[in-house]
Amino acid sequence: MTSQRNKASVVVRNATLADVEKIAALVIKVYGRPADGYTPGMLRGQISAFPEGQFLVEYDGEVVGYAASFLIAEELGLSPHNWIVITGNGYAARHDPNGDWLYGMEVCVDPDIRRTRIGQRLYDARKQLCENLELKGIVFGGRMPGWRRKRKIYPDPADYVAAVQAQKITDPVIRYHLRAGFEPIGVLRNYLDEDTDSGGHATHMVWRNPYAEEVKQPQKLTQQVKESVRVATVQVQMRAVKSFEEFISNVEYFVDVCSDRRADFVVFPELFTLQLLAFEKRKLSPAESIEALTRYTPRFIEDMRNLAISYNINIIGGSHPTRTDDGDIQNVAYVFLRDGSVHAQEKIHPTPDERHWWNIQGGDSVDVIPTDCGPIGVLICYDSEFPELARRLTDEGARILFTPFCTDSRQGYLRVRYCCHARCIENQLYVVTSGCTGNLPNVENMDINYAQSAILTPCDYPFAREGIAAEIAENVEAVVMADLDLTDLSFARSEGTVRNLRDRRFDLYRVKWNDGG
Repeated sequence: MTSQRNKASVVVRNATLADVEKIAALVIKVYGRPADGYTPGMLRGQISAFPEGQFLVEYDGEVVGYAASFLIAEELGLSPHNWIVITGNGYAARHDPNGDWLYGMEVCVDPDIRRTRIGQRLYDARKQLCENLELKGIVFGGRMPGWRRKRKIYPDPADYVAAVQAQKITDPVIRYHLRAGFEPIGVLRNYLDEDTDSGGHATHMVWRNPYAEEVKQPQKLTQQVKESVRVATVQVQMRAVKSFEEFISNVEYFVDVCSDRRADFVVFPELFTLQLLAFEKRKLSPAESIEALTRYTPRFIEDMRNLAISYNINIIGGSHPTRTDDGDIQNVAYVFLRDGSVHAQEKIHPTPDERHWWNIQGGDSVDVIPTDCGPIGVLICYDSEFPELARRLTDEGARILFTPFCTDSRQGYLRVRYCCHARCIENQLYVVTSGCTGNLPNVENMDINYAQSAILTPCDYPFAREGIAAEIAENVEAVVMADLDLTDLSFARSEGTVRNLRDRRFDLYRVKWNDGG
């Protein structure tokens, strides 16, 4: 008789960005809504910040459990805190690569799955990670859902926890944690307002790693392993072309040059497709111009996608006016990855000029785009002047932001340039800008252009002098490239002269998005 081995029914593994939609669906099933910290954007942030610490359980191919965690210093983890502050508003933004404790944000288990010990498997995975990394232990804020029914007898939640420990009363969650080897070291008051059954409070639970060294010397983050990404920016001369084929041929030239030099990314300017209006039979009004451009959208996407595949390079295709499903025209940046996938990022804030002349409407969302070099973000021109957008992309894991722009004066250009560099510094990431130069005399509202495209870095010791890795001379058509070491960003965020991300005051302020992100 031939033996047959069945595929494992229960699998515990690290979560990836590809799992975000399934995890988000699980969260809604468990909580009935996207609970704080588990919206898709925040899930991306958790996974990007510390992929080793995010676990999921699959049962017959379905995601039935998720556990989020990150590293934190003992001083923070064992001190009084609340959920918003300790987790960096749910993005795991307080993750500290030098942390000596593992902090548990949440364990989420499908309520329909019974007798498979999904929760235990997730806690065991955390303990194994803790032992592998030689951490001191695990710390988290645990629920005490029975307190609301007993609050008249135990008005102080600390007395309630003590009574459960003494087995005078029972609480299902506290008892579960005690059986799993955790011990309460106190109560975290006003930990999470949404947990009304616990009165907003939490048990301050710890598990101490029995294999940890008694006295462990803190280790500084080193820069031994380089993680380099080569980026290229194209400053495009706006010129009259005679056909769509000529336009794509010009684009292909730059893609070919950057691919030959092994660039991972090449970025083109905002609205560089306006060159397609040069061969219209008559001069169009601004509204007619944008409408005419939208007709090229399918062909533009297909040809740019083919270039990304054939030249094995990721292309940020500037931006192109696109008529969306709801009938609006939006300014959209298309990102063509070398694996053949295509992503779109709308411009969130049209300029007054775009709204008046072209009736361009703003987009609704901004999120990172997963690539083979990690998550990236795209902010089109004016969007770079709104710091909340870049901060969200950073919290979701972006380490490089691409900013295609189109400005017609030095003042306009400098607004974009200065704001992009501010985003570099305050988020400790790289920004790559790409602008148009030259003119299109027969195209309304595109008479002149001014640009000096650049590859910008934070201002600290690991980076380029003056925070400029490379830049192009003003108003000339050219390409520049630079190798960006992503480990320099990790080093700066952990050991830099200033640590903008870590030093945020989550106890005083935070941005709350309408989509929950």
